[in-house]
Amino acid sequence: MGENASFWESLIYAHPTCTSWKQEAEGSIYHLASILFVVGFMGGSGFFGLLYVFSLLGLGFLCSSVWAWLDVCAADIFSWNFVLFTICFVQFIYVTYQVRSVAFDREFQDLYSALFQPLGISLTVYRKIVLCCDAEVITLEKEHCYAMQGKTPIDKLSLLVSGRIRVTVDGEFLHYIFPLQFLDSPEWDSLRPTEEGIFQVTLTAETDCRYVAWRRKKLYLLFAKHRFISRLFSILIGSDIAEKLYALNDRVRMGQGFRYDIRLPNFYHVALPETPPVQPSHHSHHLQRGSPRRKPAVVTNCGS
Repeated sequence: MGENASFWESLIYAHPTCTSWKQEAEGSIYHLASILFVVGFMGGSGFFGLLYVFSLLGLGFLCSSVWAWLDVCAADIFSWNFVLFTICFVQFIYVTYQVRSVAFDREFQDLYSALFQPLGISLTVYRKIVLCCDAEVITLEKEHCYAMQGKTPIDKLSLLVSGRIRVTVDGEFLHYIFPLQFLDSPEWDSLRPTEEGIFQVTLTAETDCRYVAWRRKKLYLLFAKHRFISRLFSILIGSDIAEKLYALNDRVRMGQGFRYDIRLPNFYHVALPETPPVQPSHHSHHLQRGSPRRKPAVVTNCGS
């Protein structure tokens, strides 16, 4: 205990006490370094926040190194500050490289701003999603088919970037697909990862279209590695299917001016007991699209 006490006493009292303070202030380089430190620690988060912090802190450590070299003439102070300056400089270069690596083409940047950024998705996560589709936007010319009923296999998931797609079954119009909507979300949701299927509808471009496509197997591998991305796509696909359901619901008119509401099927039957049930039409095929797991209630509601 005596040795420990002497150690702490020597650590606290062995150094000379400041009996008098310097009257003159330190040089301007020292004060510039202090200002840079204060401003640098006000940086935010994210890539650009890190660039802000590391650039100002690096300049502050550089000024401290110059101050230690010219005014203090202390090799240890100079060495520590120069080492910290080097670390900040290396970090700045690394973050700059990351920022450049997540730069996207105009269409992908617009897609991020419109769909993923409002959900709080970072650029690093979005970069993984873009790389999964090989950062490619595919063109579909007017009146060309994206999928043909009973022929095209379900092997990818596509998101429309621009244009308009017409969905038909047996030549009967179902609804349109607009930008920022998935082309084949019902097909994706209807199959398990190990299952295969074919389209039960035809998707035709009404205008020149551009879309992004993720291959099924490659996207499932991405989901396996990143659970957050899997949950993100699950939410997006579920929301997209709901929009398609309402698009079908808007087209279905009942007798006496009433419109069938897929949200309130039981209420409809109570309110209109004398109205004969509407026979299922071809609209129901759009929600089945090769889906053995679809619940009959959902198919009936959408096809009515």
